[in-house]
Amino acid sequence: MEYQNTMPGKRSVKRSKDNEEGAESDESKKLKISHSSHGTIPGIVLTLGQGDVGQLGLGENVMERKKPAFVKQLPEKIVQVEAGGMHTVCLGASGSDNNGVIGLLEPMKTSCFPQKVPLDVPIIKITSGNDHLALLSLDGDIYTSGCGEQGQLGRIAECFTNRGGRRGLERLLIPKSLHLKAKGSGKVKFRDVFCGAYCTFAISKEGHIYGFGLSNYHQLGTSGTTPCYSAHKLTAFKNSTKSWVKFSGGQHHTLCLDSEGKVYSLGRAEYGRLGLGEHSTEKSTPTIVQGLPVITTVACGASVSYAVSKDGRAFAWGMGTNFQLSTGNEEDVWSPIQMSGQQLENREVLSISSGGQHTALLVKERGQS
Repeated sequence: MEYQNTMPGKRSVKRSKDNEEGAESDESKKLKISHSSHGTIPGIVLTLGQGDVGQLGLGENVMERKKPAFVKQLPEKIVQVEAGGMHTVCLGASGSDNNGVIGLLEPMKTSCFPQKVPLDVPIIKITSGNDHLALLSLDGDIYTSGCGEQGQLGRIAECFTNRGGRRGLERLLIPKSLHLKAKGSGKVKFRDVFCGAYCTFAISKEGHIYGFGLSNYHQLGTSGTTPCYSAHKLTAFKNSTKSWVKFSGGQHHTLCLDSEGKVYSLGRAEYGRLGLGEHSTEKSTPTIVQGLPVITTVACGASVSYAVSKDGRAFAWGMGTNFQLSTGNEEDVWSPIQMSGQQLENREVLSISSGGQHTALLVKERGQS
């Protein structure tokens, strides 16, 4: 079962409070929704890699860019940019975004207009894998929707993941929350959620790391390689001296960032995506990536990896085939290198996001507040 580009549902979730007429109380309209993952400093957008379906935003005749290029056709300053499998989403400083939205409830159908995600709880973060969404509510619940064939929804038994069973596709495509029982009474509440291409990570309010989905190269940190169809507490990330703050997953690998700004990787090693050197092998536990300064955020594409330093530099490693590394050639890179290009000169990188064949960076002029 395939679902095309579910990521753009982000717009309908973030704007649903304004678009739903007469359905909200005055009290709900006063809610201030925020999350630590949301950018607050506006910047401009740079893209590089493959652009065969317009994902670079540089015009219909631009098929690829080997160095970061400035995206001109954006109406305002941007505070967040995310690259999906074959699309890019930009969130404007006013809270609106710029993307064509694809409906979540009708598989394989596309739409150029926003469609409201059928969820009536305040959402403070939404993240996307290749074919699934994970949404974090104000109350700390995680809702998932989309394709669940690899277990990435964390709430569907394997026997129902193909077509949803007797209840049909609504079981998969309408967002429903995870039900994890906490010790004693009640359910586990979460403070953050992250998607890999075919898996999902979540951090509970107590700091425990949960995961579900594909782990065929141990990218979830599991000892085995079978998919996890329900949320598992991941013992690979249990360390009393370490606090994990961010995860990002590619097709078969994962990057993790701790509270000290150190980067770790695990999963498949081919093409240099782990950043552990040319002779590195598959890792089932988080392994530190050497040669990086203090890092504030990490990102994965399908077979590439990125890190942004505290002083606004971007570092890249992994497969070079799609020109996503800014080296200007197709050679793989096995250890972190600093990204370069004319559009990065005298600019500070705020964030970075990568899809299947392209990468987007949000940057600002150095010294600009």
